[in-house]
Amino acid sequence: MEKQPTSAPAPRQRLDKWLFFARLIKSRSLAQKAIEAGHVAVNGARVTQSSAQVKAGDTLELSLERRDFVVRVLLPGARRGPYEEARLLYEDLTPPASSQRLTAFEQATRERGAGRPTKRERRDTDRLKPGLNDDD
Repeated sequence: MEKQPTSAPAPRQRLDKWLFFARLIKSRSLAQKAIEAGHVAVNGARVTQSSAQVKAGDTLELSLERRDFVVRVLLPGARRGPYEEARLLYEDLTPPASSQRLTAFEQATRERGAGRPTKRERRDTDRLKPGLNDDD
């Protein structure tokens, strides 16, 4: 009887360490806080334990302060190296940001007639309503 060759299990790594090694989060303690706060999902399921294990092929969804990421784990990390080395640990699947990004000035301005009326527009409206201009 022939023995089937046993395949070695895929190497696994703690989630907080992997996020730190992949340079997606600045420190391991910040990674632990983000995981415990529920900002990380592994293969679609929210994870709240930083000791959760990730392996190659897992998909991570991170909801960070300024941006959301979707990445696929390619390799476990051995150390926190330079960005070029860390970039080899994952494949970025994040959908591109919408091209309709408004500048701060565009967000602060509005088209005439949109939004709240100006004081002048309110006075003009009040003049049209009967009974409000009794001081004339």
